[in-house]
Amino acid sequence: MEEKLFQTGKKTVRFRQFQNSPYAVFNSLKVEVTIGVLAITTLTFSTPDTASAQVVTTQQGQEKLYELEEVEVTSSRAPLTLGQSARMVTVLDREAIAAAPAQSVNDLLKLAAGVDVRQRGPIGAQTDISIRGGTNEQITLLLNGININDPQTGHNTADFPVDISDIERIEVLEGPAGRVYGTSSLVGAINIVTRKSNKTSADVHLEAGSFGYVSGGGRMNMSHGNLNNQLSASYTRSDGYTRSQAGTLNSDFNRLKLFYQGHYNNDDIIISWHAGLSDKNFGSNTFYSAKFDDQFEHTAKLFTAIQAQTKGLFHFMPSIYWNRSHDRFELFRGSEAKVPFNYHRTDVFGINLNSFIEWSLGKTAFGAEFRNEDLVSGNLGEPLNKPLSIHGTDRQYTLGLNRSNLSFHFEHNLLLNHFTLSAGVIAVKNTWNEMPFRLYPGMDVSWQFTRHFKAYASFNTSLRMPSFTELYYSVGGHQADKFLKPEEMQAYEAGLKYLSESVRGSVSIYRHHGTNMIDWIKNTREGADAVWKSVNHTKLNATGFEAILFLDLLNLIPSQRLLRQINISYSFIDQDKDLESYMQSQYALEYLKHKFTAQADFNIITNLYLNLSYRFQERKGNYQLLSGDAKPYGSYSLLDARLSWKTNRYQLSLEANNLFDKTYYDYGNVPQPGRWLIAGFSLNLK
Repeated sequence: MEEKLFQTGKKTVRFRQFQNSPYAVFNSLKVEVTIGVLAITTLTFSTPDTASAQVVTTQQGQEKLYELEEVEVTSSRAPLTLGQSARMVTVLDREAIAAAPAQSVNDLLKLAAGVDVRQRGPIGAQTDISIRGGTNEQITLLLNGININDPQTGHNTADFPVDISDIERIEVLEGPAGRVYGTSSLVGAINIVTRKSNKTSADVHLEAGSFGYVSGGGRMNMSHGNLNNQLSASYTRSDGYTRSQAGTLNSDFNRLKLFYQGHYNNDDIIISWHAGLSDKNFGSNTFYSAKFDDQFEHTAKLFTAIQAQTKGLFHFMPSIYWNRSHDRFELFRGSEAKVPFNYHRTDVFGINLNSFIEWSLGKTAFGAEFRNEDLVSGNLGEPLNKPLSIHGTDRQYTLGLNRSNLSFHFEHNLLLNHFTLSAGVIAVKNTWNEMPFRLYPGMDVSWQFTRHFKAYASFNTSLRMPSFTELYYSVGGHQADKFLKPEEMQAYEAGLKYLSESVRGSVSIYRHHGTNMIDWIKNTREGADAVWKSVNHTKLNATGFEAILFLDLLNLIPSQRLLRQINISYSFIDQDKDLESYMQSQYALEYLKHKFTAQADFNIITNLYLNLSYRFQERKGNYQLLSGDAKPYGSYSLLDARLSWKTNRYQLSLEANNLFDKTYYDYGNVPQPGRWLIAGFSLNLK
């Protein structure tokens, strides 16, 4: 038995590792069972595979033994701790979020190895997020486990109603997740988990910086017995950093976020509910077409949900949700007389009836889900029998589309001493295009062959329904195909993980085989007036490699206190079907071939901390200049920094994004901002 002592105030805390008890950190050749790929954390790690016992010696000399808790992640139908999960799960915890030089969820995700974040505007004004070479349409985004995907277009999905200060952690699930999340998780999923406190508290924050940037907000939590209620609000705005040919700033934005959540917990049941609002205006510059540099867009989103979970051997976990989205696009800002504005309203209603049983051979989950997606629009869909008035205008929604998705799932997680086997299947039927039931199975195995090493392998399948825009957007130089087929994916993955107290890392290799992949493609041989067409690729294969390393320098080199942690990650992807030189792709065949990230946390003096974040990216693909010539994306590297003075009551910070003022593009003809300086202050009112 190993024992470590830590002095904390008036208490001495011992951490013990028992070689022959259920509290062993790595019990002899212990293997967890899951339904996915390997679980691993980056940035700041929650320690996977940890079940160590903690002994606290009080002033009276009494010892209390208890098992350290682990974070549960939504990587399977039955909740598993991060240590039990065999999926590739990247967890950005609260400490990592607070330390990173980032002002939005989108900025944080740039640091995850397998995630591609492509911004058209700064600080989440509009962001496309993808995983492992996929597109922004091919992942599922969740808020506290509730699907918030926008079926109109993936461009607007990342409009989260929560401020970065509301977030407890972010979970990134890499690889197909059809068995867990259904018809949109073709290459992965991202779950935003909000903070929940068991005590009454309040905090406020304020930031200001370059380009007229101002952001402020606050959060209040009220706790009484088993009931907890929390309300937060934030407002962010900027003048923008680019000008149109007419000389006006047109990358400006303003955004309002409101979020309320409640939580009730007793011995028999847990009930949670939330309601959120995201309202955003942003100058769209050349976001959708390089020919027009005075575009503008307004989006408003409402999110509501109620969830519950019973306790005991049988867990029933029902949830019900409703999300509404409004979108107004202006090709000429404020000038509807030139080109009528595009209006869309989307309503998504869903019921999820999930359950699982814990027994001697693990956890067995089963259930069903119903999701209805309804669109009314001015230019997407089929003609409505009865047009609907557009609120605040004299126009009407004349087109629309309604489709429903029904799925049934079964999954079993088998836990043995040395070997794990997990299998599951989801049956999916969608009313669109009269799609019949289709089965999407998956199986995973893992084997912990030494105290610190675990090997794993998996096979998973998934699908994705086309968005309403892909099916019907045939204006403004675009030609859609309403007969597009669903995308389907098969994925194989194998890897190795090393876990110890001070060093944690992984290497993995995967192969994706996609059929009927959807993309917008332009033939540049047709000249500057060539149209973008939505098409199904017959197939698209991708081979990828990822490596992640985390070093806890305070444990590795206890004689020094300056360098606290180092996180390094590298991702490589190769797709074996590149575009011909005269073909231009908007999404599917533009991917990050190389991505390298490195983070270092320093404790310069007491209360003074420095975080440095470096990112190198090389993107495949070309974009078309106004002249009609094709230009490759190439590569770029960026360095961000955050200097913080932290106390228990307040924090002061100074951030520099793009410290060396690099010129770079995530999307063609949409330059990203140069050096951006931000000073901030936050206060914990308790």
